[in-house]
Amino acid sequence: MAGEPQWLVFAEATEVAREAARRIAAAAAAAIAARGRFRVVLAGGGTPLAAYRLLAETDQDWARWEIYFGDERCLPPDDAERNSRMAEDAWLHRVAPRPSVHVIPAERGAEIAASVYAEVVRRAVPFDLVLLGIGEDGHTASLFPGRPLDSASWTEAVHQAPKPPPDRVSLGLRALRATGALLVLATGEGKRPALRAWRAGDDLPIARVCAGLTATVLLDAGAS
Repeated sequence: MAGEPQWLVFAEATEVAREAARRIAAAAAAAIAARGRFRVVLAGGGTPLAAYRLLAETDQDWARWEIYFGDERCLPPDDAERNSRMAEDAWLHRVAPRPSVHVIPAERGAEIAASVYAEVVRRAVPFDLVLLGIGEDGHTASLFPGRPLDSASWTEAVHQAPKPPPDRVSLGLRALRATGALLVLATGEGKRPALRAWRAGDDLPIARVCAGLTATVLLDAGAS
């Protein structure tokens, strides 16, 4: 039911990545069949990265994929810590024809990049699928607990983030919630407290994003 996340537990993180890749591919096929294109928002992190490597080995109608990013670190474009760089190295450079990739220009600084990407997002929504992770503190994308969340903003310029680098750009609640489906990946024991707090009703960013929407949470035994 909408508003009640579906929680699916797998034995290992590798199984979570495999199921995530399968669901992303299935969502792409359905969207392309219905509308001729697939618009997906990517997340950073180790488990999504493993799913991206698996996707690179599949046969997809890549020319009809439109790829966006949930957040980005304000680092040079080729920095290995950028989400766009990780996705490029693990997946995007390995497939042809190349998908349409909309990178957050975070190297221009958080404020400018957020403003530029807000217009990109405004033209793209609704997305078909938004992929999310969850931090040990309950953050998702670069929306951190204890900070005001503007439900009307497409993007957020983030400063003094509690984990480095301090300057980031994130999709806002309005953009992350403008989607047909949400897929949340969580692996490892370190995520367990945040997941329990979410299920207990704590006001976490991940909970704010998923509230009232169709969300599926894939987690391994360590996180459950």
